[in-house]
Amino acid sequence: MPIQLFHNPRCSKSREALALLRERGVQPEIVEYLKQPPTAAQIDRLLTQLGLEPRQLMRRGEAVYRELGLDDPGLTRAALTAAMADNPILIERPIAVRGERAVLGRPPEKVLALLDD
Repeated sequence: MPIQLFHNPRCSKSREALALLRERGVQPEIVEYLKQPPTAAQIDRLLTQLGLEPRQLMRRGEAVYRELGLDDPGLTRAALTAAMADNPILIERPIAVRGERAVLGRPPEKVLALLDD
């Protein structure tokens, strides 16, 4: 089963995860999510696969996080996933997906867990 990698080539952790996979002979399908942002529905599915809540997948240090007031505890899951779809820079990376499983590559070695099948 192929691995899909939500990747930002400017991110060192994302590059490390990609290199780890390639070193093991895996050529993942690369999704440059800043160029091809996932929809809110796709983000919601990733969150479910990862077992995370939206803010756990958000880069809270990004200026847009503060500008949009995304720290407001009253915001719904739908509002937060929509914000990530509209501003994909907010999405933590890399994310590797294989079938129904997904892992956040923080640290990058976590992506290797998908090779255990």
